Amino acid sequence: MTVKEFKLPDVGEGVAEGELVSWLVAPGDRVEEDQPVAEVETDKALVEVPSSYDGTVEELFVEEGEMVPVGDVIISFRVDEDGDAGAAAADAGSDAESDSDSAAADEPEAEPDATADEGDAEPAEPDTPSGRTFAPPSARRLARELGVDVAAVDGSGPGGRVSEADVRAHAEGADGSAGSGGEDGPEPRPAPTPTDAGSEGRKSAVSKRGAGGSRDEGSAATGGGPEPAGRETTLATPATRKVARERDVDLDDVPTDETRDGEAFVTAEAVNAYADALESAAESASESEPEPADVDAGAEPAATDAASAGDETVPYRGVRRTIGKQMERSKYTAPHVTHHDTAEVDALVEARAELKPKAEASDVKLTYMPFVMKAIVAGLKEYPYLNSELREDDEEIVLKGEYNLGIAVATDAGLMVPVVEDVDEKGLFELADEVNDLAARARERKLKPDEMNGGTFSITNFGAIGGEYATPIINYPETAILGLGAIEERPVVREGADGASEVVPAPTLPLSLSIDHRVVDGAIAAQFANTVMEHLENPLLLLNE
Repeated sequence: MTVKEFKLPDVGEGVAEGELVSWLVAPGDRVEEDQPVAEVETDKALVEVPSSYDGTVEELFVEEGEMVPVGDVIISFRVDEDGDAGAAAADAGSDAESDSDSAAADEPEAEPDATADEGDAEPAEPDTPSGRTFAPPSARRLARELGVDVAAVDGSGPGGRVSEADVRAHAEGADGSAGSGGEDGPEPRPAPTPTDAGSEGRKSAVSKRGAGGSRDEGSAATGGGPEPAGRETTLATPATRKVARERDVDLDDVPTDETRDGEAFVTAEAVNAYADALESAAESASESEPEPADVDAGAEPAATDAASAGDETVPYRGVRRTIGKQMERSKYTAPHVTHHDTAEVDALVEARAELKPKAEASDVKLTYMPFVMKAIVAGLKEYPYLNSELREDDEEIVLKGEYNLGIAVATDAGLMVPVVEDVDEKGLFELADEVNDLAARARERKLKPDEMNGGTFSITNFGAIGGEYATPIINYPETAILGLGAIEERPVVREGADGASEVVPAPTLPLSLSIDHRVVDGAIAAQFANTVMEHLENPLLLLNE
């Protein structure tokens, strides 16, 4: 048996890191190759990470909710020799890796709790009847915080699995007997967890920001040291991120003048320089730190924690952060102009009502969206600059030859925009079926990253929740986006039987068209909107599309 470490793979084009949302396995579970072991949320989608090995889960190095750079170890497996040999052959036969695996196999399996540092006298986790302690990373983290030996906790879960409640109960039960041990010695420290023992000293692959004992807290407490940059996003190589973890430094706080793709870029040298400066400041502050003054029991605290004031902090990352950055880039890059108009859609409502029974017979839910999509294609064919992309660096406008429409879908994680390709080549029922499928999988977070790429024009239907008009933000680098209001009966002016004008109720569809004014003029936008409305008000024209 050998231990194989598994790194977070590239889960999507251009994705550098992801949030480990949930583990689908636990230590001791038997897994097969290609079996999903974790769910990871990137800035594009929620994806399942499959195992590369047949074997048994040995250790989990990342806790749920942590951000993990691509290439960092997240889990290890104990595999048999036959599976190991097959994996080695598939990995291009790297001799060095085979040697290291052999060395790992020579480790005494009867002592999985041995630490990497032989000189460390700290006791490791004792063996359980099965040879290991079954506990999720969250329970192990709580055990470390409470100073509890997780191997000594009686698990109440299946197979003796230790939960957080078990750890708390053990800690509360041990409080009364603390200090009454039969052995003299130093104050007990938390026993090493699977991320500390049996893994050659490997710690969790990433460390959470704001964790206790971080350098940032020490620097803030002393008031000295370099001023943290406090960025929201920082680019760095995996090697640099490793240095930052080892030096306990938040990359977003490291000052830098370098940029990559418009984002701050930090090198390992900058991380080391920042960490050295923090250490020097901390040493100077500790030498001159005065004795703490007595605190007046009746005095109000200088500051209150946000949680105590009833505020809630929600991480700004994953899909929500991607949406924010995309909207910011679009709004501050493309000068937006929004054109509003209203289509009178009596004939459209009647056409859909006539087609619904036939659609239901084909097990298709027919909404108004396919009609709108076909009408948009008609407008894009007549006014191609709305189906274009401005490439500033090349100083050229690319008029797209495909009609791939993105449909904005509201999900629990934020707005996702799956793309329906080749709308001009598909019928109404086919479009309806594809839109329904994409929307359903978007809400379930089951979209593939490539299903949200390649759009040439986008549609957002805020009318689904009762809106009329809006100012949609363009899905950059596209050139335009059309917002749909709710189809409702509203007063319109029409010619009566006697030739006089009269106000009557009629179903209308409000439209809000946002354009990139660098590419499209207001007159062209209005003409495009007129073409779309013409096809919606006369659905028979859609037969040509």
